[in-house]
Amino acid sequence: MSEFPDKIGKYEVVEEIGRGSMGTVYSAHDPFSNRLIAIKVAHPEHLSRALEGPRFRKLFFNEAHAAGILEHPNILRVYDADMDGELCYIAMEYIHEASTLDPFCQPEWLLPVHELVGMMYKLAKALDYAHRHGVVHRDIKPSNILITEERDIRLADFSIAMINRPDHVATQFSGFLGSPLYMSPEQINEETLGPRTDIFSLGVVLYQLLSGQHPFRADNLTAIARKITREAPRPLIEFRGDLPRPLLDILQRMLEKSPDARYTNGLELAADLALIFDDLEAVHDEDDLQQKFGSIKHLGFFKGFTDSDIWELIRACSWQTYPPGSTIIKEDGEDNSLFILLFGVATVIKNGRELHQLQSGDCFGEMGYLGKTRRTATVAARSEVSLMKVNASTIDNAPETTQLRFHKVFVRTLIERLSGTTAALSQLSAL
Repeated sequence: MSEFPDKIGKYEVVEEIGRGSMGTVYSAHDPFSNRLIAIKVAHPEHLSRALEGPRFRKLFFNEAHAAGILEHPNILRVYDADMDGELCYIAMEYIHEASTLDPFCQPEWLLPVHELVGMMYKLAKALDYAHRHGVVHRDIKPSNILITEERDIRLADFSIAMINRPDHVATQFSGFLGSPLYMSPEQINEETLGPRTDIFSLGVVLYQLLSGQHPFRADNLTAIARKITREAPRPLIEFRGDLPRPLLDILQRMLEKSPDARYTNGLELAADLALIFDDLEAVHDEDDLQQKFGSIKHLGFFKGFTDSDIWELIRACSWQTYPPGSTIIKEDGEDNSLFILLFGVATVIKNGRELHQLQSGDCFGEMGYLGKTRRTATVAARSEVSLMKVNASTIDNAPETTQLRFHKVFVRTLIERLSGTTAALSQLSAL
């Protein structure tokens, strides 16, 4: 007997991918859009309780109301919400192999500082977008922030969000809502909440990601509340001495007890993070950048590129490494990226059959780069491989001259690939 339903609403369930306090999450196929989605189903036992059931149902569907208003690249998309019999469900964006930021709050798993600043910048912009659309998240914490395989960020779980918009009935859940360790002083005191509440909570997350320690951890709720409302956290210098002073100043302002002393909005926070990002990049491992430059300068794909163009691409594109046997792209998966193989050997597989091998300097994924389409073959690493991953958004970050040179080479490569395919088809038809 199946442990989960075969179908929920119009969606064909594939497998269970997660379980939380409010519901179970499955991957499912949407037959109308022909895409894989994630579908969260509320735990039936919560809905059946006579006193708490209606409130739980309202909280559950509040996520759909709040996130459904928002369409931002760093906010998890919500597509649909409905009931199927007694099942309450929300259909959402599916992110393959996504994890939360929870593991990176451990001292042994801390992320590089420049990467964290980039993530915080994206989250600050996402919060600013949500706030300008009348939505305050109210539950910012590491487990509600997803990180993708490409190290991109999605803000998720708007179940207790506060909605204040002219076109919506104001959503004001009363009482002690949220995760105590990440609450702002005004949440603890049940005072008026606003955008600065989310900025404080994001500051708590940043402190944890930088130090591996929680700034307000205590043995009980009373002690946690006292620390949040009255006590300054331990200075980060006690945990690590490599953090730039401007970043410490930003964090201190995010964690001010008084909302008036914090950043006014996410855009203001993002602006300060952007100011220090260049300085962090300047102290980033220069030897690593030089090694990347040396690795790609002489590859065939980059013939005709100036040294300046190559440096711009190194900074704009992501650099990924895959161990032997791992899948780089999967047949029938969706993506909009082009991959340039920098070193190692990869294999192209179609319907379980190996077609050919890729070597240093080869590229693959051209059709996905032109438009987000389903992949027609799998590419797997035969040896350890290093790749440059390119998509339209990363190329847009490069100077215009670099963009033009890249697209010229891309078109040339695409023509060569299509010509080779045509020649092979001609030989087959002649047999």
